[in-house]
Amino acid sequence: MAITNYAQLQSSIASWLLRSDLTAVIPDFITLAEAQFNREIRNRKMIKRATATIDSQYSAVPSDWLQNVDLVIETNPITTLQFVTSEQLDRLRGSTSTNGSPSVYTVVGQELEVLPVPADNSTLTGELTYYGKIEVLSDTNTTNWLLNSSPDIYLYGTLLQSAPYLVEDARVNLWAGIYSKLINDLNIADSNARIGDSTLRIRATALQ
Repeated sequence: MAITNYAQLQSSIASWLLRSDLTAVIPDFITLAEAQFNREIRNRKMIKRATATIDSQYSAVPSDWLQNVDLVIETNPITTLQFVTSEQLDRLRGSTSTNGSPSVYTVVGQELEVLPVPADNSTLTGELTYYGKIEVLSDTNTTNWLLNSSPDIYLYGTLLQSAPYLVEDARVNLWAGIYSKLINDLNIADSNARIGDSTLRIRATALQ
C-alpha cells in the first residue's frame, strides 16, 4: 500500500499492527513520532528564515523554532552575531558596554538575548536562520516533506510509539533497529547533499 498522505499512513499502521480497533489512538502515535523526529532530525529542508525586530534585550523566537543556525543584524556591512552560552553572556555583561549594536547572542527559553542591548529608541532589523519543527500531519494538512521523501521513517517511527500502548510486541526491537538505520541514512544523505561532490576531476588532453 502506498503511503503518500495522512489517511494512508493511518491505514498502513493499523495493517502492520494487525489491529482494527486502534482508530482513535493511531493519531496519537503519529503525534508522538513527530515529537521524536523533531528531537532527532536536523535536515536542510527544516531550515527557515525569519525577520526579527531587535529593540530590547529579549526577542521571541518563532513558534516553530527548534534550533538556531545563525543571527545577523542588517547593518552596513551585515553583522553576524556570535552565539554564546547564557553563562558566557552573563560573564561578558560585566566587561562589555551594556548599550550599543549587539555582537553576541544566546537563547533563553523561547527568547533570544543580545548583548550589547540596543540603545533607547533604537530598532534594528535582524534575520534569524533556524531549524523549524516538521509540519505536523492532520486531516487538513495531509502531507509534509518528510512523509513525501521518507514514508518509511514515518511508518517505523509511529510503530515504535505504539509499543507502550500495546504493552508487549515482539516486533519492537526489529522496528527500533530499522528506524534507527533510516534516521542515520537520512542524516548522512543530508550531510552529503550539503557538502556536494567536491572531488577535483582532471581530464587529460592528448598532445597534438
